[in-house]
Amino acid sequence: MPVQYSVLFVCMGNICRSPTAHGVFRRCVQRAGLAECIHVASAATHDYHPGKPPDPRSIEHAQGRGYDLSDLRARILTLDELDRADLVLVMDEDNLRVVHERCAPEQRHKVLRLTEFCRIYDAASVPDPYFGDQEGFELVLDLVEDACEGLLEFVRLRVDQGRA
Repeated sequence: MPVQYSVLFVCMGNICRSPTAHGVFRRCVQRAGLAECIHVASAATHDYHPGKPPDPRSIEHAQGRGYDLSDLRARILTLDELDRADLVLVMDEDNLRVVHERCAPEQRHKVLRLTEFCRIYDAASVPDPYFGDQEGFELVLDLVEDACEGLLEFVRLRVDQGRA
């Protein structure tokens, strides 16, 4: 089955939040048997860490919950990717603003905050844990896991409808 839907996660540096979301959602998609029809990617709004792996704390905390981020590398968001993605999920209002500034007006409808898919948590954003303590990385995982469950349901409906 060819890829029918593309999900792109975006944060500032692509080393904490968006690769965590990438890894968690990739695992959700695999468990649902949809890996061949849903493409998952992540990128940065700022070119701070090109080619670097996720923050070691992100990797460690993700591994603690069974997610592997080791193959992911930071990269900058491209206009082509914005055009190709069916859904672009940002981590906070700052990244929402930056992505809206970069994409064409007719593409803005597909740019949402990841937390809009949360079912348990009532959060406006996924806070950046980079300058914080270990608890920040656990909170990122809590929010991302919650949102990815709602996101999977949303995307599965679109794939089942054959909507690309």
